[in-house]
Amino acid sequence: MSRAVAEQERTWTTGTAPGIFPLLGHGIAFYRRPLAFLSSLPAHGDLVEIRLGPQRAWMVCHPELAHEVLMDPRTFDKGGPLYDRLGKLMGDGLVTCRQPAHRDKRRLLQPAFRPSHVTAYADLVTEEAESVCRAWPVGQAVPVTEAMMALSTRVISRVLLSDTLDDTTTAEVRDCLTDVVRGLFVRTVVPIDVLFRLPTPANRRYRRALSRLHAIIDAAIAQRRRGADRDDVLGTLLAAARGDGGAPAITDQEVHDHLITLLLTGAETQALCLAGAFSLLARHPEAERRLHAELDSVLAGGRRPGPDDLPHLVYTRCVVSETLRHSSPGWLFTRVATRETELAGCRLPAGATILYSPYLLHHDPASFPDPERFDPDRWLPGVPAVAQRRAMMPFSAGSRKCLGDEFATVEAVLALATIAGHWRLRHLPGYVERPPRPGITMGPRALIMACEARPQAAAAPRASDSRTAGDHVVDHT
Repeated sequence: MSRAVAEQERTWTTGTAPGIFPLLGHGIAFYRRPLAFLSSLPAHGDLVEIRLGPQRAWMVCHPELAHEVLMDPRTFDKGGPLYDRLGKLMGDGLVTCRQPAHRDKRRLLQPAFRPSHVTAYADLVTEEAESVCRAWPVGQAVPVTEAMMALSTRVISRVLLSDTLDDTTTAEVRDCLTDVVRGLFVRTVVPIDVLFRLPTPANRRYRRALSRLHAIIDAAIAQRRRGADRDDVLGTLLAAARGDGGAPAITDQEVHDHLITLLLTGAETQALCLAGAFSLLARHPEAERRLHAELDSVLAGGRRPGPDDLPHLVYTRCVVSETLRHSSPGWLFTRVATRETELAGCRLPAGATILYSPYLLHHDPASFPDPERFDPDRWLPGVPAVAQRRAMMPFSAGSRKCLGDEFATVEAVLALATIAGHWRLRHLPGYVERPPRPGITMGPRALIMACEARPQAAAAPRASDSRTAGDHVVDHT
């Protein structure tokens, strides 16, 4: 029997999550123990009704239902509490725009993230990675999350603007994002506008952070307009605003919205992925040993990785993939039904909010046995089953899949290889793993680790049989 027939014959189950509080719904559970709350939902069905404040919403708990939603963006469009709030930050950019406008926006930005451009960014990534970690004091504590945020912000600003943001502006972006991602999360799980119009310290911090991020983008655009044209993403946007090439001109607001969308999505999630990888490796010494073995073999003599090394950094890429499965920074997303429709046999009204969680799907034991275990071997060539590949969606799926998914992966692989080639990061004495604080993204936001210099590997020729890469890891392109 084919898989398609089997899926057609599947009987979906639906239910309602218990513990609804008046007015706040499940917002308290979401805020206090978000991952535990998510993990409790599949026991109530494949599609589970929850409350976001007083509003009804439906959580997708099965990967095939998630694909049904994501592969039909005309019925399940970007929207719901998350994207309504993100619109305040990103305007009508590629991430938040509705489906009718998406194709033209994606066509405009896609060339900068094609594979040929991604490999061209390799030296840029490794230069910035070396710059960030070069001055770390041996044996001393270093703020890993802060350093990874500086790295990812400098990389994406060079891709977008040709130049890195200065250190002061980079720190401002980091601090503003801290306030914004927490504020966005609260506004998503308890979407009651009157609560966020109150002049509380948290609300004031959130509004100040939004205002400052917009000001940083406006300053970058204004500076470019006073200077010469450049062949980068901002140059592409400004050319589109002039109507170059014969296409209808985009507005100045669209230039702003695209730029802030790409800057913020390219900075925070990357920083959390890299910080999460170093934290996980420190707690799993065998995975760390195999990573170091691959780096010592592929990058003999401690040289910096380049684009030609990517096919040989097999285990390094597995570590990145497993980090994205185990601790995906993007952990909760919303969609909205554009019309009355049916999902899992449940009739949903037009305007219904549907949620899906990469964290929940990635920790489903039916797809990933022993899901709490960090195991990069899951992603060795030929190992993951089709069902596991479908359940793995850190960058979403379908036509609204992240524009820069391959760029993000290559950046993480090269940055991890560069830093881990020189340093071994250890948790400080007394370290206790704690549940992550909730935000629109998830990850170690204030990770501090001790760094130990790794001895430079003796120069040796790379094995001609690529199957030996990474301690007998099978190579794949």
